This record gives sequence, C-alpha cells and structure tokens, in this order.
Amino acid sequence: MLTSACLGAVSLSAASFQLSPKEIEDAIRTGRQSLIQDEFGAEWRRANPSGDELIVQTPFYRVALLARLAAFKGEEPDKSEIGKLLKSSQDRLLFWVSFQGTRADFAKTYRPALVVDGKEVKPSFVQNERTALAMENGRYLARCLYAFPVNEVNPRGSVALVVRSFEGEEVSRFQVNLATMR
Repeated sequence: MLTSACLGAVSLSAASFQLSPKEIEDAIRTGRQSLIQDEFGAEWRRANPSGDELIVQTPFYRVALLARLAAFKGEEPDKSEIGKLLKSSQDRLLFWVSFQGTRADFAKTYRPALVVDGKEVKPSFVQNERTALAMENGRYLARCLYAFPVNEVNPRGSVALVVRSFEGEEVSRFQVNLATMR
C-alpha cells in the first residue's frame, strides 16, 4: 500500500518530486504504453556536446520504468515495489550519467554538484563507477548515479548538473529544464 508520505500533488506540467495517486496511475499507464512506442524516456534524457548522456530519474520516470519492465513480462507492477521506490527517492532528484573516458578508472573520483539559481547544491549520494566498461572503440563507459536534495529545487525551474574531476576541473555539464518532464 502506498503511504501518504509517498504522495503529494504537483502539476504534471513539471517534474514532480512526490507523486499523487493520479500521477502514479499516469506513470503506470505511460510505462505500459511504452511497449508500443518507438522510444521510451526521451523527455528525461539529455546529451551534452562532449557525448555524455544523462537520465533525470524523477519519481514519475522511475514508476513508469518499473511499469514498463513489468509489462515486458506480462505482469502488473507490484504496488509494494512502487511504494518502496517512491520512498527511496523521496525528497531526492536522481541523475544517471554515462561518461566516456580513456582509462577504466577515469570516473571514480568525479565530484558532482547541482547548480540551482546560481548556488551549488552538494549531492546527498554519489556512486561513481570505479571500473568502467571497455568498449570496442578502445574507450571506456562509466555509469554514475547522483542524488540531490530537492528542498531548494523548483520543479518548474532549470538546473545544471556540473561534474568535476578530483582536481576541480569541469569535465561535464548538463542543462536540465525540469518544466519539460514529469
């Protein structure tokens, strides 16, 4: 059963950090319908000029993805799993980032920050890939997960995810307009 702590109401015209029961049903429907669509997740994906890719994992996206995976198996999404998922991402904005580099350990010391209204917000969670996946082109693919508190984030605003090396040099930047995604 979904608890009231997991629920709240924010318009679907912007990212929702807490989903209402209607938004949960909309996310489940979106996930199911994605089986017959050409592409799933375009509204949450971003790429930057250097070729790095980002998926903004809003609660809506996470529920839709769970429903999509269940639909592939011919099943209904488990309501208790949805509740756990919403609880685990409550008050956090998650970013799944794929970077390419020249060494297997290139991303292990990356330091992300979220720029909100000109101020940097420190992450509440960082999981950098320590040993990146070797690709056929001789480069390496690192997938990293970053979570930020949403207390200063406007769900209808824009933010920038900035990732720096251990030495403080900017290695990647993504502009994200939260008003364009659910």
